[in-house]
Amino acid sequence: MTDTSAFSSLFFIFFFFLFFYFILILPQRRKEKEHQQMIASLKKGDKVITTGGIFGTVVNIKEKTVVLKVDDNTRIEFLKSAISRKIEK
Repeated sequence: MTDTSAFSSLFFIFFFFLFFYFILILPQRRKEKEHQQMIASLKKGDKVITTGGIFGTVVNIKEKTVVLKVDDNTRIEFLKSAISRKIEK
């Protein structure tokens, strides 16, 4: 009886782990990969939105940062990771 009890406990733990992997971890990894691809594809002139909700146009791309033009005479430098998404034209 203890063998079946131990087996069912292990099965439940294994099933629980698989459930969390497919429901939580796998979709998050896909989302991170898509975000990294989007950041790698940034180029001058792209319109983007930052994680803080600031709209801007890419004017310069550095190794870890991006300079956005947010108004006629206003340019702000952001970390690439702070770019939330591109605005499609």
